[in-house]
Amino acid sequence: MKTPKEPTEAHRNFFRDVHDVVRLIPRGRVTTYGAIAHYLGARHGARMVGWAMMAAHPSVGPDAIPAYRVVNRLGLLTGRQHFATPTAMQNFLEAEGIQIIDDQVQDFKTRFWDPSTELT
Repeated sequence: MKTPKEPTEAHRNFFRDVHDVVRLIPRGRVTTYGAIAHYLGARHGARMVGWAMMAAHPSVGPDAIPAYRVVNRLGLLTGRQHFATPTAMQNFLEAEGIQIIDDQVQDFKTRFWDPSTELT
C-alpha cells in the first residue's frame, strides 16, 4: 500500500488530526505511530500516521510539527530517513535530553507519552 498521490478530504482531515496530536507531545517525550492511531480511533492506522508524518516535514517555524518525536513501537527512529540528514531526527531528540543509542530511544518506557491517557 502506498501513500495516496491525491489525498482525499478524509486523508487530509486525518493528517490534520495527527499533526494536532503531535504538536501536543511535550519536549523530552516521544510517542508511537500506533499510539496516535489508537487515540484517533484508527487502531490499525499506524501506517497512515507515518504518512501524515512524512507530509509534516516541509513545515517550519511556529507551525512546525515535531515529527521527530514519533517513533516505532520499540522506540526505533524508523522515520529518520525522511529528515534532511540521516542524523537530524536523533539530533533533535538529543537536544531535548533524550538519549539515543543505535537509532533507539533509551529509557523508552519512561519517555513514552500516550495520548490516550495524557489527553483524556
